[in-house]
Amino acid sequence: MAYLDNIRTFVRVFELGNMSAAARDLRISAAVASARISQLEDHLGIRLFQRTTRILNATEQGNIFYPGARKILDAVDEAEADVNEVTLIPRGILHISAPLGAGSRLIAPEIPDFHAQYPMIKLRLRLSDRKVDLAMEGLDVAFYLGIPEDSSLRIRKIADCPRLLCASPSYVEKRGDPSNSENLRTEHACLNLRYPGAPEFQWPLQTADGVKRIEISGPFECDDGDVLTDWAIAGHGIIMKPLFEVAQYIREGKLVQVLAHEPPVPIQMACLYTHRRKQDPKTRLFIDFMIERMTVAISDARQVAQLPR
Repeated sequence: MAYLDNIRTFVRVFELGNMSAAARDLRISAAVASARISQLEDHLGIRLFQRTTRILNATEQGNIFYPGARKILDAVDEAEADVNEVTLIPRGILHISAPLGAGSRLIAPEIPDFHAQYPMIKLRLRLSDRKVDLAMEGLDVAFYLGIPEDSSLRIRKIADCPRLLCASPSYVEKRGDPSNSENLRTEHACLNLRYPGAPEFQWPLQTADGVKRIEISGPFECDDGDVLTDWAIAGHGIIMKPLFEVAQYIREGKLVQVLAHEPPVPIQMACLYTHRRKQDPKTRLFIDFMIERMTVAISDARQVAQLPR
């Protein structure tokens, strides 16, 4: 088991490129992670990493060893999945990622119920609006809004989520409701979600002439979607949001829909997971559970916001 722990530590250090980050991910100390790497290097008789006080890089031997080490861990995971399926007692740890809005409103509230049904499964939820790399971050499932770029992942569609443009009543009173997409572009403050590496952002609106991608601008940008919502509630501009994220604020009168006759194109909600010979039962159980719960919540959002269907 110690040798397997050493391999697992090597793989996470290689993937994260940082000893301390790998140690945190594995819930061990940096000293233990370093000792495991040293033990593995002694066993193999090679140097896996070049280490200085600031930089850690894989050696040529480390780059050669990684694919085989990754296969070993995948094989162990599949073997454990087979055992879990036979014993009918799914167990282990699930690492899950989701966007902030969807994670806090749709996923996090359901996790205690899932754990109550499957108490041997531990769940680790990470919320971020940035794009994630399942393999490099050790994730089992990632919930995703939009169309993923990585075709090597498996994807299960959950629903097409209606989106809308909204702003605070005070903003609308001061600046008015945009009359059309061009007026939105030239006369209004739009609050944009942006993060390092994000593409130039446009809002796709459904107009009488078909879908138009409108270049927008505004005084503020942020990589946290909930911050954008707070700014909109405070009257600083217009946001584009999935309905489930803002339904309660609309019902409470903190936000109102604008440009309702040219709404944004719906966005796909899906979950991503890696290709494996056999899907881990706990992963399959979690995905099935969350899809059922999330589909209902997304469908109910319009009723919560008291918007016409």
